[in-house]
Amino acid sequence: MENPGALALIPTLVVIVLAVLSRRALEPLVGGVIVGYVMISQDEVMQRTMASAQTVLADSTIVWILLAVSLFGALTHLVVHSGGAQAFSGVLIRFCRTRKSSLIATWVLGLLIFIDDYLNALTVGTSMKGVTDEHRVSRPMLAYIVDSTAAPICVLVPLSTWAVYVSGLLETNGVAEAGAGMAAYISAIPYMIYPIVAVLLVPLVAIGLVPALGPMKTAEARAAAGESTATAAGGELEIDFEYRGEPRLRNFLVPIVSLIFFTWWFDIDILMGVTAALLITFVLYGLQGTLKVGQMFDFAMEGLKGMVPAIAIIVASFMLKEVNDILGLTDFVIETVSPYLTAILLPPVAFLALSLIAFATGSFWGMYAIALPIILPLGMALGIDVSILVGVVVSAGAFGSHACFYGDSTVLSASSSDVATMDHALTQLPYVLIAAGVSALAYLALGLA
Repeated sequence: MENPGALALIPTLVVIVLAVLSRRALEPLVGGVIVGYVMISQDEVMQRTMASAQTVLADSTIVWILLAVSLFGALTHLVVHSGGAQAFSGVLIRFCRTRKSSLIATWVLGLLIFIDDYLNALTVGTSMKGVTDEHRVSRPMLAYIVDSTAAPICVLVPLSTWAVYVSGLLETNGVAEAGAGMAAYISAIPYMIYPIVAVLLVPLVAIGLVPALGPMKTAEARAAAGESTATAAGGELEIDFEYRGEPRLRNFLVPIVSLIFFTWWFDIDILMGVTAALLITFVLYGLQGTLKVGQMFDFAMEGLKGMVPAIAIIVASFMLKEVNDILGLTDFVIETVSPYLTAILLPPVAFLALSLIAFATGSFWGMYAIALPIILPLGMALGIDVSILVGVVVSAGAFGSHACFYGDSTVLSASSSDVATMDHALTQLPYVLIAAGVSALAYLALGLA
């Protein structure tokens, strides 16, 4: 199918509609992929779908993600069954005496773990479930806070994987000289309006200045009534995480601190970090007799299996990205909005258009690689400060990561908080849209200034 034009939107629209109707993530993604390949080649739908799955699973980046997510599931399961999570919650509960303080503590922890959005999303939710449960905070609210401090905070801190990646792109595209990409990135941080607004909105929600809205209001009411709001794709979670030995705080701190330290030590590589943390955890628990070797392997395998739904969604989302690339979705959106861009309109329109691309494709770093060579020369020709342009593009990617129903951070934030992916995506949607609306208006004001 050549140059489908607006029809390129169909697979993504199918995914969104099915996801909203079913409140599930995997099946709509598969449906969108199949619809896409029907559009591309009616005679080879099955062959192309299976070839896409094989291509995705053979990609080194995808393999890295699957290994990292799987091993993190093993590590968190061990930490929970060792009593470490119970001990950590017990300590925090003494300081977090109210619902508001437990939410603020979750937010602060998210601000501190800034080096990688995967590390942030998986660690914060796992660490804070016990504390927020004690104060009857709904799991969707926990997932919202976790997700809001994943990509949004990572793009604002120049020591993160996102900053390193984009600074490299700035050098590649001639915006900065070799070695000066990070300085150019830092100069754009004040103009990364969406992540700033998204991060600052969280404490306003936590203290009640911004009320629970839509589906989140329902979830919070259920939690306040003492009902469980932890859900998985198949329904209510029924996993016994009770530890019957003596909870020891070191059983939590040593694995988590090791995870963070070695992720940093190995050049911000969470796969190496989680591998090192797992080895240290096995040695620690074995030497102090917390768990027997057989138990540790059993719990690790349970944790690995528990990440299978998240892994399936991630694989399907990359397959949808391939479909969108073949149909030329990104090119269609950019070509559609480009004729209407002026110095005043470019920042808000580019933000909204690129946000749509990031949301629809589930590809954020990929969007950066495509959009920066287009938006930067166009904006510079119109006399717009390059720092504003970089801030616009980075903000759009942060929005996509935060809002996309099947984006990596959305899936992992939901998994670490024990919430079905679509439950999380829909309950946080009102806050995501508020932040996006404020950002678009701010970019319009910059253009008028």
